[in-house]
Amino acid sequence: MTSRPTIYLETMGCQMNVLDSELVFGSLRATGYEPTDDLHRAGVVVINTCSVRQHAEDKVWSRLGQLKRSSGRNPEQIVAVIGCMAERDGESLLERAPMVDILCGPSELHRLPALISDVQSRRERAVALSGRLRNHSTPVHTLAQHDDLESLDSGRALGLESHVAMPRVFGRHQAYVRITRGCNKYCTFCVVPYTRGPEVHRPADQIVDEVRRLAAAGVMEVTLLGQTVNHYHHVDDAGRETSFAALLRRVHDEVPELPRLRFVTSYPRDFTDEALQVMAESPRICRYLHVPAQSGSNPVLKRMNRGYTVEQYLAFIARARAAMPDVCISGDMIVGFSGESETDFAASLDLLRHCKYKNCYIFKYSTRPGTTAHDRLPDDVPEAVKRRRNNDMLAVQADISLANHRAMIDRVVDVLVEGPSKRAIQAQESEQERGGEVASLDDRRAAFAGQLVGRTSGDQIVVFSGRADLIGRIVPVRVTAVTPYTMHGDLAGETDTPRRDHATGDQHPARLSLAVLPWSCAT
Repeated sequence: MTSRPTIYLETMGCQMNVLDSELVFGSLRATGYEPTDDLHRAGVVVINTCSVRQHAEDKVWSRLGQLKRSSGRNPEQIVAVIGCMAERDGESLLERAPMVDILCGPSELHRLPALISDVQSRRERAVALSGRLRNHSTPVHTLAQHDDLESLDSGRALGLESHVAMPRVFGRHQAYVRITRGCNKYCTFCVVPYTRGPEVHRPADQIVDEVRRLAAAGVMEVTLLGQTVNHYHHVDDAGRETSFAALLRRVHDEVPELPRLRFVTSYPRDFTDEALQVMAESPRICRYLHVPAQSGSNPVLKRMNRGYTVEQYLAFIARARAAMPDVCISGDMIVGFSGESETDFAASLDLLRHCKYKNCYIFKYSTRPGTTAHDRLPDDVPEAVKRRRNNDMLAVQADISLANHRAMIDRVVDVLVEGPSKRAIQAQESEQERGGEVASLDDRRAAFAGQLVGRTSGDQIVVFSGRADLIGRIVPVRVTAVTPYTMHGDLAGETDTPRRDHATGDQHPARLSLAVLPWSCAT
């Protein structure tokens, strides 16, 4: 009996990359591939890359170097580098990495099965990249009903309907659904408009249909994805318009069996009062907003080409909290951007304290070739200063997050249980979590061993003791102890929402994800 071909798939980057990996793996599995954790013996190695920061690219080169040095590597192995780094570096990557057989950009991922087949038959390298030159005035492109790349998204929905096991890297009871691709904002620090192309918006009917199928397959929570998700706007062939607010209302009202709906990431300038109203009026839409600021200084925001002022950003935060007093808000900040002075940095700390984010993803600026900032603005903040500002901001945010979580002690929160708490330990092994203080009702440090982890509607991580059959359910948990980035508690009664056991998908779909990073790359 001939064994089935195997694939090792590793993902660097943001939620959009995670979804891309899921869809790519589904398309390859449909052609007969099985997942494997063996990097060296796999028939095909696919590395889904990120170009947002140098650190992400360094991980790719490290993995490729590991393959190059491997003495036990499968001699017939095909290596594919896909995603943003493939698009940005182009064929120069092939020159530097002779073991790479395939380059495939984000807009060409639907071609990957054919590219692999072509390399296998011809033993020649294959490249599928989109055009590099983009006009900054490019209008929004509406996705055609039969768009080639759309076949990846629709393929998952059809697979669910036909009971084909489609892997979901985000968990069997949670799923991502793409509503837009690309970006038209052209922030000076960001590569995304160049690697993912101009904004393209999916038809609303396709989005609602995909969410409906996922809910029917047992998914408990769907996250709508877009580089600037609230910029969604689609006009169908009959001239009917669907705004982001209207899309939220449609998904909420037309898929009542879905317990939770959330979305990322929001762009502050374009978020309408109507969308806030829909969130406030819709009990199954999560009370959570991820709204990157990137800086608290107007001069820095202008150099970043963010398109709003600090005052406008704060006005949006105020509007959101007026509409939903219980909303949890997270942000992104970049420290050490071109020309950032100590005064600018102090203004960013002030914004952090004012917004009182649930959490904030904080990064040292790293210049990216091909961006406006790289070409026109000096990278003039010394690395030591960037590191110090990064650590100072992390400390300020840790205090804010701890205070927010302390206010939750002895309160009962609804938690969607994701799995064993070992995942929480791995996710929090970062400089943002190490050494975090524990504030507890009885001054004891909560133990992780044998516990479960889940998230609230506001995206707060909660760890508690419980049975494995609670995974995939929404349960009430009383908070008893907190750190800056995790809450700990005890079950507080019967489960609120039964698990929907007919969810399809692999529990262990090989290495489909290495690291999921926030959206500071694009928003």
